[in-house]
Amino acid sequence: MASHGVRRFKPVEKTPEERQQELRKIDEYKSLEHLVSEKVAEREFTADTLKKISELLSRNPEYYTVWNYRRQALRHQFFEAGNSSEENAARSVISLIKSDLMFLMPLLRSFPKCYWIWNYRLWLLDEARRLLPQSDAHKIWQEELVLVGKMLTLDSRNFHGWGYRRLVVDALKQLGTPAEVMGMTQKEFDYAKKMISANLSNFSAWHYRTKLILRILEEQSASDDERRKMLDDELALIHQAFIDPYDQSLWFYHQNLLCVFDPSVADRTMAPNLTTSDRLQYIHTEIEAIEDMLDGSEDCKYIYQSLIECTLLVSKLVDSLSHKNRSRILSWLSVLKKLDPLRQQRWLDFEQNL
Repeated sequence: MASHGVRRFKPVEKTPEERQQELRKIDEYKSLEHLVSEKVAEREFTADTLKKISELLSRNPEYYTVWNYRRQALRHQFFEAGNSSEENAARSVISLIKSDLMFLMPLLRSFPKCYWIWNYRLWLLDEARRLLPQSDAHKIWQEELVLVGKMLTLDSRNFHGWGYRRLVVDALKQLGTPAEVMGMTQKEFDYAKKMISANLSNFSAWHYRTKLILRILEEQSASDDERRKMLDDELALIHQAFIDPYDQSLWFYHQNLLCVFDPSVADRTMAPNLTTSDRLQYIHTEIEAIEDMLDGSEDCKYIYQSLIECTLLVSKLVDSLSHKNRSRILSWLSVLKKLDPLRQQRWLDFEQNL
């Protein structure tokens, strides 16, 4: 039988031996789960209990309750380590944290988008900040930044990894000396650009860049001229990237840049003090550049959507929609309805509200 043109294949039936093996694994898992729950209830936070917890999490890392069991077990071991001399206590805590960080690595490789692993890893690092001298905690967090860099090289579009990187950088800024903190935002900005150069479709890297731009300008107390140069550089960068106008990630970033010219949100952007005349000049330049993209890419819906957004910005700035601009928008909507039939009702509604 086929459904929607795709042939359905009958699943291969398991042999009696395979079914028995599966049932055995289920029984083993249930027994292990019961044993761990008993040990935790009795507060038997021994090395053997921690080993059993590790085994259970390796089988099912989505079981968030067991991650809480692991936190309890580690806190018990941290407490015991604290009973020794200060130097030995720090060494023991460092060893426990690094060992647990290593335990998480194969889990992250197998389940890179499991929230509970990332949450637990951050908890471990926060414990380093809480329990260790600042210099020791800084080293552990610095190693984590190197590690997350390697992970993003392997999976550059993992949004969990990018969010995690932001948290690690923020922690390093709190833990580092003024000399170490100086220039960190610029380094991250350069890192994001490197990742974008490696893969223009990396939406997470583009998003990270938008956050870093405002931080850099703030940290450097940038003047209006410096802010305007940043805007010019970003517009130049995105237009270079538009060698592939069919990449939606690029248009999302371009849309973010257009906010600079929207008077309702401009005060929260990289160049808040542009005059209305400046904004109109920028938008008209954008419209010309985007219209040029139509040559050879007439079937790219993102171009028409951007042209509509830019033209509506013009009307917002001059407080009216001219007859000429209204006609142009209607012509682009007419094309969009053909190019994007799944959203035709959206374009019809937009047309009626225009």
